Amino acid sequence: MTVSIVGIGGSTRPDSQSGRALRLVLAGAEQAGAKVSAITGADLELPFYDPSIAERPAAAASMIELLRAADGVVFVSPGYHGTVSGLVKNALDYIEELRTDERPYLDGRAIGCVAVAAGWQASVNTLNALRSIAHATRGWPTPLGAAVNSIEVGFDASGGCTDDRVAANLAMIGAQVTEFATRRTA
Repeated sequence: MTVSIVGIGGSTRPDSQSGRALRLVLAGAEQAGAKVSAITGADLELPFYDPSIAERPAAAASMIELLRAADGVVFVSPGYHGTVSGLVKNALDYIEELRTDERPYLDGRAIGCVAVAAGWQASVNTLNALRSIAHATRGWPTPLGAAVNSIEVGFDASGGCTDDRVAANLAMIGAQVTEFATRRTA
């Protein structure tokens, strides 16, 4: 059985560093045998999550359905002022729509977490925030997460990374999400 992995992250800036990191993680998941989907860029431009509103815009409804069907999820955020960007956090707030599902929130699903920021403090703090969100949504953060310091590591438009170890770690996160999701669905 092929597992489905959904990646959420990046920024509204076309081809952002965090969006490029997300693509490397999802490529690792795909190489490990998963079917992957990405919610990034303009797909993240959602109205502020309001639990009192029943009607969801098409982009939010689509993301919710992808998450509902996902066997594993990847969170990637730029670090803004030492934590998750508002854009990514708002998208993750929509996970609340899964609260009454048979499998509520992201219960039992592997969650890969990656933070990309200009500096170690911001990237590590952001990674910790993503791992906390994974726990709060009942997901299982993978053993490996990545805090990427974009002052020291860059990504190019063709999908390359200036540091082979970082590229390998990002691919490994995708592979771990896939491996755990495959074991869970078996």
